[in-house]
Amino acid sequence: MSSLPAPDQEAARLLALSRHDRVAARAALAELAVEEQVALVCALPVSARARLLDLLPAPEAVIPALPEAELVYTAKAIGLSDAGWLLEHASVEQIQACFDLDAWKGDVLDPAALSAWFEALADADDATLVRAAQGMDTELLYLHLLGRISAQQKPSDEGFEPEPGAQTLEGQFFYRALREGDDLATITRLLRRLFEEDYWLYFRMMLALSWESPSENEEFALRWRRGRLEDLGFPSREEALAIYTPLRPGDVASPAGDASPLSTAAWRLPVWLPALPFDRAARHLVFRAASALSGDERRAFFFAFVALANRVAVADGLPLGDAESVPRALEKAAEITSLGLEELARSDRTDPVTILRRAPLDRLFRIGVSLDPDARPPVASRE
Repeated sequence: MSSLPAPDQEAARLLALSRHDRVAARAALAELAVEEQVALVCALPVSARARLLDLLPAPEAVIPALPEAELVYTAKAIGLSDAGWLLEHASVEQIQACFDLDAWKGDVLDPAALSAWFEALADADDATLVRAAQGMDTELLYLHLLGRISAQQKPSDEGFEPEPGAQTLEGQFFYRALREGDDLATITRLLRRLFEEDYWLYFRMMLALSWESPSENEEFALRWRRGRLEDLGFPSREEALAIYTPLRPGDVASPAGDASPLSTAAWRLPVWLPALPFDRAARHLVFRAASALSGDERRAFFFAFVALANRVAVADGLPLGDAESVPRALEKAAEITSLGLEELARSDRTDPVTILRRAPLDRLFRIGVSLDPDARPPVASRE
């Protein structure tokens, strides 16, 4: 985390300063460590981040340090058609996260979103386009190409005639647009660069387009994506929905669960989260109770609570690539967990702080759901 006491206020101050003294604003930014510059970018609303990024003395150092999801939010706020300069500085892991978080609807690939991200990469330089293609799952690259072109390998027999409108880079593989009038300039640019710089990936793609099964490739692409999302703290849909499993009436008043619910280890967050409102005056009971925990307990609570919010986001089918989804999931997790905490403290005649030390947050959430059935996600989100 940043050492700046109020990154949001400092970021707003520098943006205001830049309006009449851009040189001074850039000089002030240059005095900050990269981590502090990252904090300033992430503290701003996504719509204002491009202005601050434009002031950075070395954006190539700051952009790769943005948490993966924050890179996605920022690119979308800029507009994918204009985000090439941002992606030029992004790491391969960040670019992969763009597809993982925003090119799927639930567990189903979204061809339009997939194509939009490739167009964003095409807005960058050729090196970024090739680097992204080499770094992503070959199955995902195949599925993108399959949505735009058909391909055939030239047979060895004489008299071969390519399909009308087909073109070739090397005389062995021919490809054409699936839809009449589709401009394949970006596709051709990508294929040409792969042919020149990574022939084996080019050959693998063209051969796959000629012979392989789309369903099998999508199955593998989904499998690799699920593994990476779990590394970022987003569980599978099946695991996430477990927080909505109804409790038996006799279990609602029971804190049963892990022996040490506040022993959650830290893990790498894909977002830049502001400090949770641990305060006796906080609106939600769960945060008021957490304010009385020790420092180590509060740190464990933080990561356990974020993990719960991630489960809410996945279970509720919130789009993981949208900046509004994290605040919505955090708010719902706090509201429903507080209901469960209040009920358990009342029935057990124990103070909420003690309950937090005894009951896992996901169990408190399930108790809250038992008290408020309307909190369950709509049927469409559970399918």
